Amino acid sequence: MSVRLQKGQKVSLTKENAGLSQVLVGLGWDEAPQKRGFFNLGKQADIDCDASAVMLKNGKLGGNGDLVYFGNLQHRSGTVQHLGDNLTGAGDGDDEQIIIDLANMPQQYDKIVIVVNIYDAVPRKQHFGMIRNAFIRLVDGRTNQEMCRYNLTEDYSGMTAMIFGEIYRYNGEWKFSAVGQGTNDPSLGDLCRRYV
Repeated sequence: MSVRLQKGQKVSLTKENAGLSQVLVGLGWDEAPQKRGFFNLGKQADIDCDASAVMLKNGKLGGNGDLVYFGNLQHRSGTVQHLGDNLTGAGDGDDEQIIIDLANMPQQYDKIVIVVNIYDAVPRKQHFGMIRNAFIRLVDGRTNQEMCRYNLTEDYSGMTAMIFGEIYRYNGEWKFSAVGQGTNDPSLGDLCRRYV
């Protein structure tokens, strides 16, 4: 049974799901319809949201190799894999997916932060207020059952990036925290500097 999370809510993944070894993180969004004025007759660039997993050791990002995103689809340990870039958010369901192998995660990694940023947001003058139906969900990789979902229902107008949630180890268990923190970081690199 799926739990609907609120901002800041935490849930244990492994306590309620004994033997959980792999999770799929699904992220989805739709572009909100834009008003077209007389002087804005041209097509606006599609909004390209990019999902990424920032792998932390003792709460810190060790280097670019611990960032899994459209430019580095698999972590060197093989435990985190990005399934590919969606440039528009078109289609139903998950637009981007990241698979995390919890059972084989190297012990030194204590937290995986799931973030989303809008590619080229500043030059394209785009922000999260131009997106609707955004969500993050965690799915049990063994059973394909959704365990929890966090819908972004708040207005993040003006924000160009988002810290969606964190998967972390605590007392031998894996837990998930719905963060939902919008930021004005103009790029993924800027967003990752928060964890250095």
